[in-house]
Amino acid sequence: MMEPDRIEDYLQRLTPSARSNLLTELERLEVCGAAMPGSAAILEKLRAEFRKSGQTQISGQTQKRVANPSRYFFTPLEPLLVNGASEHANSGRILRGSLAPIWEWLTRDLLPTMARDYESEMKKLIAADNQRQIQQVASTFQTKIVKYLESTLGSPDGVEQTRIKLATYTASRAAYGDLTKMMRVLRARDVLAKFSEALPTVIDRFDDARVSQVAQLLDAFRKNNADEIAFAMALVAARLKRPWQLIRLATKLAPSKNAADIAATPYAIAVTMVLDQLDDKRLALRVALQNERVLVAKEILTEIDDTEHALQAHIDRLDESEWGKRLRNLMNQINAMVEAEVNRFPDKVDHILGSRNPRGHQSLAGRLTSLAGKGRDAFSDGAAYCKKLIG
Repeated sequence: MMEPDRIEDYLQRLTPSARSNLLTELERLEVCGAAMPGSAAILEKLRAEFRKSGQTQISGQTQKRVANPSRYFFTPLEPLLVNGASEHANSGRILRGSLAPIWEWLTRDLLPTMARDYESEMKKLIAADNQRQIQQVASTFQTKIVKYLESTLGSPDGVEQTRIKLATYTASRAAYGDLTKMMRVLRARDVLAKFSEALPTVIDRFDDARVSQVAQLLDAFRKNNADEIAFAMALVAARLKRPWQLIRLATKLAPSKNAADIAATPYAIAVTMVLDQLDDKRLALRVALQNERVLVAKEILTEIDDTEHALQAHIDRLDESEWGKRLRNLMNQINAMVEAEVNRFPDKVDHILGSRNPRGHQSLAGRLTSLAGKGRDAFSDGAAYCKKLIG
């Protein structure tokens, strides 16, 4: 493990941009459960610089991170960003961790001169707080980038070179896929913004009437933007109080609850997207358990259990479908992961992880409760705190 002085010396040798990229990459690995030994101290230093103060040092001058021209460029992507991992496709969503390497590639390899001009102009506008011009300049640059990407990715050689270049900025397997998603979102940014404005701010109940209303909006969107329908559906999911309810867009349109009939509907991807959500919860659960955040783990376990139950209840013959196979694999991974982690917990924690399920069957958290008592007292102070919360 690196000593504090050596860590400080190492980080100071890097440029601010390189330190920012390093932070993004280390956090991505942390979410994936593949954090490098000794990285905690580096993360602490980098987060202190880029996360807590909200500022970054450039050439001895302090700049607000919000003033970074790249943030305005990526604005249309904001509603679709997710803090996940590259282990699955994340249909309709873009990994936040992909933005830094994509920006590096765009500004250093694809269009370095145009990017420098954009950044120079944007910094002046940002300093003057000229929001109207900021939006116009960002939009113009977005359009140029889309055109260049369409040309660059229009040939197998262009695709291969792009993959190679991106790999020099990140080890994430999702970077290239997120780049192509970014291109499609920027190309459809105006129609996606219009669709988003037509949606309710919050959808508390996704009942038949609301499903019909949203389906009509999606039908209109799909007429000219079929390839971007997953992004529109991701915007819907973000408004749902219970994100798993997105599957109702598919189940309500199907002639039966049979998985095959649901798969034939125009919004069948909703089921895949809910499985993506479940996979993200699995990764979040792993981080919570590894960091002994018991209450957070309990909440995630409840959400996982609710999602699994909803999929089983709304889709007949699910086990025979590819969706069912993926769900079964996910639940097996979750069970194995929790069993391995929870053995470290003290007896008191089983009260936190355990829960009674009003549906009459034992929840995932409840099924795992018996495992919690097997562990050693790894964090007695945390157990005492948990006992106070429930007692």
